[in-house]
Amino acid sequence: MDIRPLHNRVIVQRLEEGEQKIGGIIIPDSAKEKPQRGRVIAAGDGKLSDEGKRIPLDVKAGDLVLFGKYTSQEVKLDGQEYLIMGEDEVLAIIDEVATTTQKK
Repeated sequence: MDIRPLHNRVIVQRLEEGEQKIGGIIIPDSAKEKPQRGRVIAAGDGKLSDEGKRIPLDVKAGDLVLFGKYTSQEVKLDGQEYLIMGEDEVLAIIDEVATTTQKK
């Protein structure tokens, strides 16, 4: 896919969560909440300041991020679903090195 978001926007692919079980009951797909984690596919060049200088984004392609439930536009490109959101809608960047070492 050859796409580049404008300004301070990022394109995120939602990560699928594992099967949810609550008290031994398997929850059907239609009742599951959509995951709030995703991988940044592409990031814009940054926002322009009042002086006309470009402010670079903190997130970059490949970052694993957390985002809010209702904070993006869903789009379908090449048969895949993606989210387009502003950088300010990204709540956190997940450091994968730290999460893998904590699980051990």
